[in-house]
Amino acid sequence: MQSRVEFAALLHHNLNMLREIKLTTIDGTLRLTNSGSLEMFFLGTGSAFVKKNFQNNVIVIKGKDHLLIDCGSQCPGALTSYNLSVLNIHNVFASHSHSDHIGGMEELALMHRYVDKTRAKIVITDEYKKLLWEESLKGGLAYGENRPTPYNAGSPGGFLTFDDYFEQITPKLLESEPRPLWEANVGSINLKIFRTMHMPDSVPSWRESAWSTGVLIDNRILFPGDTRFDKELLEYMQKKYNIEWIFHDVQGYTGGVHAGIEELKTLDSETKKKMILCHYADNFASYDVKADGFAALAKRGIYYDFGFSEEPVKQEEEKVSEMAV
Repeated sequence: MQSRVEFAALLHHNLNMLREIKLTTIDGTLRLTNSGSLEMFFLGTGSAFVKKNFQNNVIVIKGKDHLLIDCGSQCPGALTSYNLSVLNIHNVFASHSHSDHIGGMEELALMHRYVDKTRAKIVITDEYKKLLWEESLKGGLAYGENRPTPYNAGSPGGFLTFDDYFEQITPKLLESEPRPLWEANVGSINLKIFRTMHMPDSVPSWRESAWSTGVLIDNRILFPGDTRFDKELLEYMQKKYNIEWIFHDVQGYTGGVHAGIEELKTLDSETKKKMILCHYADNFASYDVKADGFAALAKRGIYYDFGFSEEPVKQEEEKVSEMAV
């Protein structure tokens, strides 16, 4: 059973109508299906080195479909705390290659290959697939076998490949300017994927940044993932889509590779009203974000139910410029 802890507590005006989030705290085993509404469940809400709130890994749930956004080093333990394991996760998206976002991917891959003999589906571009495998996952996953498989014919030495562990869902590039935007579907869950400005800490835009991405879910919920303060991104996405809520990265100081609270406070009041802050350090959990005009701090162990979409998400047409992405 799940007990409702708050109903219609977070509201904002959207096309002159009120949109609400129904909040339900978990009581027992995490469920990965629902009646068809769009939900998010934070396995954790913390930054990379938290000890209390688990890392900022999120499950999107809609009908019979689910998607894990990031599988960090604490993710398998977080799933266990909700009476599940990585074997229950069949669809995953990795935003970038820091350990709090991909550190649990090796366990997920190995458990599926050797326990239930399946491959998890992963939403990933060809470019990031190569980076993720060669720079992060290969050392722990490639060398357990060196015999032919359906996927490793071109592998030197006959070792395992990315495709031995994962079934790729390749996003379609919709446009390359003002920044790359891809689209993919995981069952009924629609994703728009975009580049973000996360690292290094001093580059002027996403163009000079290492690979990192955020997502827009069902054209409704903006989840930029790890990012420095990027007002241009927020303005662009809000102009292009009718965004209801923004779950945004935050840290307690200015500088480094995340958005500082003082920077976020400079945003317009309407943006802040629909912004729920996440990816925060343990010592940030008591910060009064509402006093500065934000909606709330995200909390782990709660289903955020955004209700049913007012209309189905339509596939967008490609509008790719000739400029290289």
